[in-house]
Amino acid sequence: MRILHSSDWHLGQHFMGKTRQAEHQAFCTWLIEQVRAHAVDAVLIAGDIFDTGAPPSYAREQYNRFIVELRATGCELVVLGGNHDSVAMLGESKTLLAQLGTRVIPGVCEALDEQLLVLHRRDGSAGALLCGIPFIRPRDVLQSQAGQSAQDKQQSLQQAIAQHYQQLYALAEAKRDELGGELPIIATGHLTTVGASASDSVREIYVGSLEAFPTSAFPPAAYIALGHIHRPQKVGGLEHIRYCGSPIALSFDEARQQKEVLLVDLDGSGVRQISALPVPRFQPLLSLRGSLKELDVQIKQAAEQGSAEQPVWLEVLVGSDDYLSDLQLRIAALCEGLPVEVLRIRRERGNASASLQGQARETLDELSVEDVFAQRLSSESLDDTEQACLLGLYRQVVSELREGEA
Repeated sequence: MRILHSSDWHLGQHFMGKTRQAEHQAFCTWLIEQVRAHAVDAVLIAGDIFDTGAPPSYAREQYNRFIVELRATGCELVVLGGNHDSVAMLGESKTLLAQLGTRVIPGVCEALDEQLLVLHRRDGSAGALLCGIPFIRPRDVLQSQAGQSAQDKQQSLQQAIAQHYQQLYALAEAKRDELGGELPIIATGHLTTVGASASDSVREIYVGSLEAFPTSAFPPAAYIALGHIHRPQKVGGLEHIRYCGSPIALSFDEARQQKEVLLVDLDGSGVRQISALPVPRFQPLLSLRGSLKELDVQIKQAAEQGSAEQPVWLEVLVGSDDYLSDLQLRIAALCEGLPVEVLRIRRERGNASASLQGQARETLDELSVEDVFAQRLSSESLDDTEQACLLGLYRQVVSELREGEA
């Protein structure tokens, strides 16, 4: 059985005022080619297929087009909901897409066995069992209890998620016995694990509740396909627990990462081989740092990766010259006539500077809600204890609001 593990597509993302539509379309085309070339039996997308719960129409169209094109390859598709995805929006086409060989698990199901899937080889025979676990919202597995401390809530949520995994894995074992074969059991997840290395574009999921899920709480599945963290990595050094990462760079600190999807070969004994397929870079994206003199050289070098049709997107962090009041004009002069586009200028000392496009919302695009709150706190005359207290209360309010979302 050969699966292809991907996650965190974030279709419909707008990055500092720029659409990623062309990049996503190029990736989908490339992925279809890989499925054909490597005779993939099933593709797993481990959450965050969309960037928001209400994606633009072109992003939905890309999603639907990919499903139709993948169908023609003879490969199955399983889509798991992530924290960015709307359970209702993903679920509305679930029945229809099942007719096209695509199974969608948008959220935790009322009947647990609906999350247990049989994956098939191209010849139609059963190849693996899948414990399809999407992003788990606290309300899916917990009931709020009055008087619980933040630590109690974290412990309760961790135990509830672990129990969900164990119960579904037990169903998979029973199903394997029923089928009378030695089918490998695969599990998925969309969460942060202990020790995972994140990037700026990854947001906290369980604000004030669960910081990270321990690897010891996973069941003994042959392979665990994870999403949410955009940097490809093994979890705890374990070969069979993997984040494949996002297929395109979703923030400037991901610009130098080699993005990938994972080919996983399994049989009755477990994982036979895991191979990383490097994803081509469809849009040049770089973060540069230095004095104006150093940046002059770096910008010229960066321009070599761009073209008039596809300029390099740049973030510029100005070092020793950050006190200058006309940085935007100076940076613009360095870029004149070159196939580059500066999306954001930052001063090393932390003095906020707008990008050349000058939109405040573009700066906010790179901040989490908590970042904004923390910056607002820092502008007040408060000591560390007072700031910590207010930040704790803020996290508690956000956590309660998220738990109460419909």
